[in-house]
Amino acid sequence: MNLKQSLMDNHSVLLNQTAKSWQEAVKLAIDPLIASGAVEPRYYDRIIECITEMGPYIILAPGLAMPHARPEDGVKHTAFSLITLSQPVFFEGEEEPVDVLFALAGSDSDQHMQGLMEITQVLDDPDSETGIDLEKIRRCQTVEQVYQVIDQALA
Repeated sequence: MNLKQSLMDNHSVLLNQTAKSWQEAVKLAIDPLIASGAVEPRYYDRIIECITEMGPYIILAPGLAMPHARPEDGVKHTAFSLITLSQPVFFEGEEEPVDVLFALAGSDSDQHMQGLMEITQVLDDPDSETGIDLEKIRRCQTVEQVYQVIDQALA
C-alpha cells in the first residue's frame, strides 16, 4: 500500500486537531479509517486496550505515535492516517508529549512492516538525534503540503 495514495483514498489527513487526552488523539487518528471502511470500530477499542495493558507501545520517537493493533483486530485493508495536534497530549508514564500521529492498519504482518518502513522513510532525517524530522509534518498547513512532503521523501 502506498502511503500517499492511502491518505488520499481514505481522506485521512487531519491537521491542527484538538484532543483533550491521548485516547481522543488516537480516536481522531482511527476515525477516518473507520469512516472509509478500512477498519472496524473494534480496531480503536483494541488499540486502547493494548495501550492500557502494555503501556504506550505506539510511541516511536519524541512527539510521534503510531496507533496500531494486529490485523485480526478489525483491519479490512491496509490503510494510513495522519493527524497533527495543535496542543500535544501526554501518554501515561511518558515525559515527552505527542503531537503527530501516523495511524497504521496493516492487513497482514508484511503490510504492517511495509507501512512502518514508508512512514519511517517520510520522516527520515539522518542528521537528527532520533533520525526523525517531525518538523516537516508539523509545518504543513494543508493536506496538499503533506502530500508534497511525502512526494519529496519518497522521490
